[in-house]
Amino acid sequence: MLPLLQADDPSSVVVWRDGAPIRADVFLAHVHQVRSILPPGACVVNLCEDRYSFLVAFCAIVLAGQANLLPPSRARQAVAEVMAAHPGCHALAETRPCEPPENFISMPALHAVLDENFVVPAIPADQLAVIGYTSGSTGQPQANRKTWGSLHASNEGNMASFAPTLGDTFQVVATVPPQHMYGLEMSVLLPLLGDVGVHAGRPFFAADIARALSEVPAPRVLVTTPVHLRALLAEGVSLPPLAAMVSATAPMPPELAQAAEARFDAPLLEVFGSTETCVFASRRTTTDALWTLYPGVQLHPQPDGTRIEAPQLAAPVILADLVELPDPRHFRLCGRNTDLLEIAGKRASLADLNRRLLSIPGVEDGVMFQLDQSDAMQVRRIAALVVAPTLSQAELTARLREMLDPAFLPRPLRRVAALPRNETGKLPRQALLAALRDAS
Repeated sequence: MLPLLQADDPSSVVVWRDGAPIRADVFLAHVHQVRSILPPGACVVNLCEDRYSFLVAFCAIVLAGQANLLPPSRARQAVAEVMAAHPGCHALAETRPCEPPENFISMPALHAVLDENFVVPAIPADQLAVIGYTSGSTGQPQANRKTWGSLHASNEGNMASFAPTLGDTFQVVATVPPQHMYGLEMSVLLPLLGDVGVHAGRPFFAADIARALSEVPAPRVLVTTPVHLRALLAEGVSLPPLAAMVSATAPMPPELAQAAEARFDAPLLEVFGSTETCVFASRRTTTDALWTLYPGVQLHPQPDGTRIEAPQLAAPVILADLVELPDPRHFRLCGRNTDLLEIAGKRASLADLNRRLLSIPGVEDGVMFQLDQSDAMQVRRIAALVVAPTLSQAELTARLREMLDPAFLPRPLRRVAALPRNETGKLPRQALLAALRDAS
């Protein structure tokens, strides 16, 4: 059995909401209140947007012996597909959607009365707590099952990794949603299972991020993504003092990490993981070329990827990432097997092509990806979507000709107003293909 909440003191702060702390005893009272309204079933789709509501619902669902279903997005179709895969499940949110799914439950107003006896419930380690879906950036979203014991193990790895920089106590402001596995680990599990407080909001704009950080005490940690960090730097906003920035979901360009550290005078820690594995490695991007594995993690390179063993995994998992191991505790990332391209006998990686595209002055955002269908020469060509308001298509093509082998020039290349990024900045493949069709 493992505790639902790692708090011995009822006055421990779990969440900061509207500038005020929420104590552990109040939090648990709210958890019991929501637990009392949950109907029988195996799963509940947790759609709560406010991070505090999500935390309360998350724990209530676990306490009820059910699993939190976390769809790849809150889009109606994505939610419907997940619910169809789990007959009899319910969906829980603060506000009723315009087209609510069947079996919808409204989150109640939280006003539970405190119990004089502060008792933290214990949950079986093998109880299924989460079924998280991948983003769909490489194809159809896939379900991944997490037990309460595996979530405890993954959180121990994160806390051990952060301790040398942050110590055991800090406060988190996150720009990523709690439904995403990275957001779940950094803004749900850390406050539940560590001496960490979290801001209830999910600030998006620079001014909102600064305001949220000012509402929590030091030491402050900003949990974000390269996309959000780039936008934050572009705004030129001043932030309260940071102890660290944490980034994931996409590779962090070293120049972006350097600019962020220089602007905000704090180290940037990049974490590496997946929905399948949770986070299992980290590095400081500006100083470390290699990734450092968490305790107990082992990597085994395979011809088509990497087999990973970790304390949070009941069985090894094969990832598409290709790595080199200079020693057992460190690895160098060499791309993904799906990123490696061979056209006309020439090889390249999508990661390198995208790095070059984003380096062009005037390109605000962009992505290159390989099409599914072959052309008349039986070649699967590269396509590109680019956000570059000050550059013409001819200018973009000319710059790319200077950088790339002709075999890897994007055909087609489409200028768009924005990329179809999801809440964590990722680009689901189906959304990319739809955007390409719409821009043609």
